[in-house]
Amino acid sequence: MSKVQLYVYDLSNGLAKQLSRQLTGRQIDGIWHTSVVVFGKEIFYGGEGISTTRPGMSHHGQPLQIVDMGETSIDEETFNEYLEEMRDHYAPDKYHLLEFNCNSFTNDVVGFLIGGSIPAWIKDLPSDFLSTPFGAALRPTIDAMFRRPVPGAAAPTVPQLPAPEALGAAASASPNPALASAILQAVASQAYSGGGLSAPTSLPGASSANGANGSSTVAGAIHMCTNPSSLHSLLRSHRAAVVFFTSPTCGPCRMIEPLFEDLAHQKTHGTGSGRVAFVKIDMAVGLGNQVAGEWGVRVTPTFLFFLDGKKVEELKGANGAELRSQVELLIYQAFPPHPHTKLSLPSVEGLSTNPILFTQVPALDTVSAKLASFIDAAPPSPGLQTAKQALTVAVVPLLKARFPQKGSAEEAAKKPAVAAPAPLLASWGLTTRTIAETLPPSQLFPLVDMWRLAVLDGAVADWLATAPSPDPIALFLDKALALLDAASADPAQRAGGRNYLLTVLRLLANGFAHAALAKTLLSRAAAPAGKRAGTTRAIVATLLHEDAAVRTAAASVAFNVAAALQKSRVDKVRGATAGAASSEVEEDEEWEVELVSAVLEALSNETQSEEVVHRLTAALAFLLRLSPFYETQLAGLLEVLQSRETLKSKLAKGGCGENGVQKPEVRKLVEEVADKLCT
Repeated sequence: MSKVQLYVYDLSNGLAKQLSRQLTGRQIDGIWHTSVVVFGKEIFYGGEGISTTRPGMSHHGQPLQIVDMGETSIDEETFNEYLEEMRDHYAPDKYHLLEFNCNSFTNDVVGFLIGGSIPAWIKDLPSDFLSTPFGAALRPTIDAMFRRPVPGAAAPTVPQLPAPEALGAAASASPNPALASAILQAVASQAYSGGGLSAPTSLPGASSANGANGSSTVAGAIHMCTNPSSLHSLLRSHRAAVVFFTSPTCGPCRMIEPLFEDLAHQKTHGTGSGRVAFVKIDMAVGLGNQVAGEWGVRVTPTFLFFLDGKKVEELKGANGAELRSQVELLIYQAFPPHPHTKLSLPSVEGLSTNPILFTQVPALDTVSAKLASFIDAAPPSPGLQTAKQALTVAVVPLLKARFPQKGSAEEAAKKPAVAAPAPLLASWGLTTRTIAETLPPSQLFPLVDMWRLAVLDGAVADWLATAPSPDPIALFLDKALALLDAASADPAQRAGGRNYLLTVLRLLANGFAHAALAKTLLSRAAAPAGKRAGTTRAIVATLLHEDAAVRTAAASVAFNVAAALQKSRVDKVRGATAGAASSEVEEDEEWEVELVSAVLEALSNETQSEEVVHRLTAALAFLLRLSPFYETQLAGLLEVLQSRETLKSKLAKGGCGENGVQKPEVRKLVEEVADKLCT
């Protein structure tokens, strides 16, 4: 018996872990390269085909992590014969960073040696990167670098360097285009040298990615299997699988292969992403013929369709229409559509998922003077006076230039009038902390209002999305929560903090104007990187505030949260591909139950403002529609909380104003949600 190990390398040398959130809007811990170590040799696949070296002596250096995969009973001679058979299959010209890479090879080899597979965090998560706008924009660039030659043409010996304009287009999809452009130029250059990327020494806190906790990888949409063990492993780890048996001399196979590849790309980046496997088995490679024999496959092309590890259908021949039909049927059986997709909901479907924003441009001189008066009345402090000076000299002029008094802030934010440099924002963050540590919350609302306006600017929002230190949003949110906790025991504090709570809620609402910051507000990560818990606490507490303006702002934030959830669900139902902008929001049963309960309680108590009822009803509709927890949790909760009766009461006299809800479109929405989503 010989030990089998998996050597794991991070091709980004820590850059992915440090910069992925800035580049893609989500955390990716590494760009994983793997090799197999057995019989005293390290074997891997790359742009030069299958290579062998002494363990730890490849150009990748020392592995970031070594994973013990088990022991093999196969002898070295048999293994060497297997590798020779695989060389044509894993040829240099077939290498593709996304679709046919080192991890495809190691997964096959591990399956041959021990009957297992490499860890899922390495092989099964390509969509995490490709579903981001940056990943989707980068995909054509990578395809161009690793495009296979047409039949009869000479195979390129190295990837083709993409044009600068292609790199620029990909970079522009990132929350930080300048940084993305620099990294992409480095990636393109490294494609020639075969080396990894070096983490810049100017970046503080550089550290290696922890492979055990890796959240993503770059791997392919099509799994290549050359032995029975690899296929069995895939069938165990995927709810649904489509297996394509082919052979080198099969003409019909070559005809239908592009359709198979297209279906694989479509179906692994939308509904069922990560749970549907598309597998290709060449019967002339490795133990492919043995795999075919196990499943009774004698002709090519043959397609087998698996559900929960069991074969449910078989298709012989190059029938494209039937292949597409069978794939759709398999996915329908594996992931049946939500019952809400069968409902007619014209009012709900007519609601926009665009966030509610507070775009009014205040008289900035007045706001600045108000804050300055609070600072001057505070105990003397050099730090406070310096902070006041910084606001007057740098921040207020920037806001005036960026958001002219004429026109809306939303329109102004779309125009690249004046850049907000990161050093200025960092300085403003420090100034904010200095002031917030000295003044009480009741005197901070002018400062919060400046940030409320600034966050409508994309550069400011992207900077805040990186959870800078100090983090102004986290700071304001923590103070708001502390104020709400204190106010529950002292009503006087609640009244005194009204303006502060109102501006913080409007700031949170405006945080949904840009995708990167919205993701931070909805992230379950620990604060300050993730602000879901704090944002939710603020919503729940302020929905019942005695002030109508505060309740309106709270209902707006609740709507924005629900709208983001709804957009994510609709994209999944429609099978959004990697070419679409990512809107994914992580679902959480307890969180959504809490939000639904809070919205229904607020609706029950709201008897004054029709606008609040409108926003809360729309938020409730978005929280319920297409929820994965509707049948298991929410339906029962809606019945217990008498949701239908609560909504209907808003239409009756005294339910909302003297005569109930008056606007026809709001009445239709309330009736539709009550009759179709709350029953």
